[in-house]
Amino acid sequence: MDFSITPDQRLMQDSLVRTLTVASSLDRVRSFAGDPSDKGADIHAALADFGLSGILIPEEFGGLGLRLLDAALAAEALGRSVSPGPFLGAYVLAPLALRLAGSKSQQSEWLPKIASGEIIAGVAIAEQVAGARDGAGVTALGGKLSGKALFVTDALIADIFVVADQAGDLHLVRGDAPGLTRSAMTTIDQTRPLGEVGFDGTPAERLEGGAHALDSLRDAGWTLLAADTLGAAQVMIEKAVDYAKERRQFGRVIGSFQAVKHMCAEMAAELEPCRSLVWYAAYAFDDAPGEASLTAAHAKAHLSEVGRFVARTSTEVHGGMGITDLLGLHFWFKRIGLNRQMLGGPERVRRLAAQIQGLTA
Repeated sequence: MDFSITPDQRLMQDSLVRTLTVASSLDRVRSFAGDPSDKGADIHAALADFGLSGILIPEEFGGLGLRLLDAALAAEALGRSVSPGPFLGAYVLAPLALRLAGSKSQQSEWLPKIASGEIIAGVAIAEQVAGARDGAGVTALGGKLSGKALFVTDALIADIFVVADQAGDLHLVRGDAPGLTRSAMTTIDQTRPLGEVGFDGTPAERLEGGAHALDSLRDAGWTLLAADTLGAAQVMIEKAVDYAKERRQFGRVIGSFQAVKHMCAEMAAELEPCRSLVWYAAYAFDDAPGEASLTAAHAKAHLSEVGRFVARTSTEVHGGMGITDLLGLHFWFKRIGLNRQMLGGPERVRRLAAQIQGLTA
């Protein structure tokens, strides 16, 4: 199928990049990363004002009613600025879960509040998508949840949670529900806070279509993480090229040396084909559902590898300056690193891609 990015979509992405230049500047990112008590309320407000909180929510509930391709373009812009604001779980996966699996009353109650930015939704699906660690996992019995979920998006600031149990069913849990506890998890990426959420007989509302919706949430999550890596890696290339034009060694700018030229050219050659892969994966989610899971898996796995290559090579071009906080290159480096592992590393994702194609059991 043929598809292309429309002028309106390009304008939306460019406008978001300009918004994030102010709302999520490198100084703001650095202050957020250095202060565990910073909840990024100003960044959340800026994203909600832009309309990102309702990007996938139908217009009847106060949203923009756009498609996953639009969300992927937004994720690319967020990756460029390593924005700490909520997006993947709060604005994409949670609204999708309610749209695909929630009842009319659940949609009417929560989607307008998410669209307006009034509430933030956390999402706990990592155990079912990426595999559970020892002691992790959530069970449901009699309308109550028990256990714990790891790598929960926006866990410390969420007002509601979408939680997948061990059977693959989805549940909606209020943030102030009895028996619910939350704590921060330490990861390499300080721009995307994740948390551990515990449940001890915690009341929950089941989303009736959850088993079917979980696969769609997985595909959307993989695609958006790939898009975020695409944006972050593009910035790392641009920073490497700019630095190579300025840094002088032996009386010459280092960009004049053949070895440095080749490093920059190889980064660009590896990353550029990824753009169409990510965009098509996002397009397929809505317009070619039979290809959605496979293309999402390919996008996630391939961007994980290319992103890591770009992150390492860009840092190498910068030499010793590449690891200093002054440049802040490490924020993009770590963002790419966490994207690689979130919702499954490339090895696990490739295994599922092989299963989809019937290449393995």
